[in-house]
Amino acid sequence: MTDDLSLDARDGLPPELKVLLDDYPREMWRGHPNFSGLTAFWLQMHGKFRSVQTELLGLTQTYLDAKENPMRFGAATSRYTGFFLEGLHGHHNIEDHHYFPQMVALDARVARAFDVLDADHHALAHHMNALADATNAVLRPLQNGEDARDPAGKLHGVQSDFQTFLDRHLTDEEDVVVPLILNYGDNFH
Repeated sequence: MTDDLSLDARDGLPPELKVLLDDYPREMWRGHPNFSGLTAFWLQMHGKFRSVQTELLGLTQTYLDAKENPMRFGAATSRYTGFFLEGLHGHHNIEDHHYFPQMVALDARVARAFDVLDADHHALAHHMNALADATNAVLRPLQNGEDARDPAGKLHGVQSDFQTFLDRHLTDEEDVVVPLILNYGDNFH
């Protein structure tokens, strides 16, 4: 791995930023006594974001394959993308302003990891704007009864890239946050 820890460049966090993962590997998370409602909810939200991304990619591919009614595709894409972007923005806002500061206070060794995760949120904001723009570029011609295959092809590429970056971020965040909660408990306010 290079020294560049930006979301677009890395393929995982270096071990020195996942300070508790060796003590709390993924396979033992759910059975740990400190695996609480907060941890389950956190992972469930991440799962929902991944699921909606997969659904959006599938919808766009189905439209590109001419197997979906354009109006149904437009309505579903608009609804799912709006839900996805609103939910992701709210999730990141709560993390940045509420949970992350409290978690850093628990263990100074994770401070740099949370700096990277915070930078991810800023990078993802750029990708979220690109996703919104690409979605709108598809919806405009569909609303006018026009063919939207070219912008839908571009949207599929944006969705695919976003899925890659989001999954990288979510996985890295889980590797830092869940072991921290398992180690210290979920005494967050």
